[in-house]
Amino acid sequence: MKKPELIVALDVDSLAELQEIVDGIGDAVKIYKVGSQVFTSCGPAAARFLMARGKEVFLDLKFHDIPNTVAHAVANAVNLSTAVGRSSLTASGQEVRMGELLMYTVHTSGGEEMMRAASQAAAQTAETLKVRRPLTVGVTVLTSQDQKTQAAGLTGGEVSDNILTLVLKRAEAAKRAGLDGVVSSCAEASAIRKEFGKDFVIVTPGIRPAGADVGDQKRVATPSLAVQSGSSFLVVGRPIVKAPDPQQAALKILEEIQKSS
Repeated sequence: MKKPELIVALDVDSLAELQEIVDGIGDAVKIYKVGSQVFTSCGPAAARFLMARGKEVFLDLKFHDIPNTVAHAVANAVNLSTAVGRSSLTASGQEVRMGELLMYTVHTSGGEEMMRAASQAAAQTAETLKVRRPLTVGVTVLTSQDQKTQAAGLTGGEVSDNILTLVLKRAEAAKRAGLDGVVSSCAEASAIRKEFGKDFVIVTPGIRPAGADVGDQKRVATPSLAVQSGSSFLVVGRPIVKAPDPQQAALKILEEIQKSS
């Protein structure tokens, strides 16, 4: 299993704010999440900016629609990897390799046909464009949901007495549909790792350093606990982007990941 990696969630309201954070963090972080908040504000420009800086993009738009619509959305997402040149020169003449789309999300509750259409579209489009195939990961249960809130939101026969049972059920459907992995909280990561093996990707949001405000998250964990639970990628937003010094905040979390790996 690969060493866990940090993803900084750019949940901000403008491209200018995104640019300031990314340039401030510098080379410390290579993967950034573009979610619905910033994508609604400035669209694909957010991803293009990151790629031009040599960063890898986690496009977290949680696609959930009919299979054909999702397939076309995914194809357009893969196209983002060709939106900028393959390399560029800095002011000092140093060549910078452009970043690409690393990974994107679909909702597992959209069903196996939808998930399969997404995965196939990603593979086919990447092959046609001669770019890296992005990872397709399925959102299981949001980390803002606890036992009470998830029970109220069950749909279509998804009767479950606990979140872990539901997450494992959705992860199994994701694997059958050809997805590379899932998004889940740290609380379910170890069970997913045990059930689906070392190569199954586990993206864990809701990461908070010890003592940090949990905000609207309910199923949270420290970076070290997420690493020990088998997470592949740790997604951290507010503890970094809202910190007085985002670079130092990121470096501190990276140090904790390194020590726990």
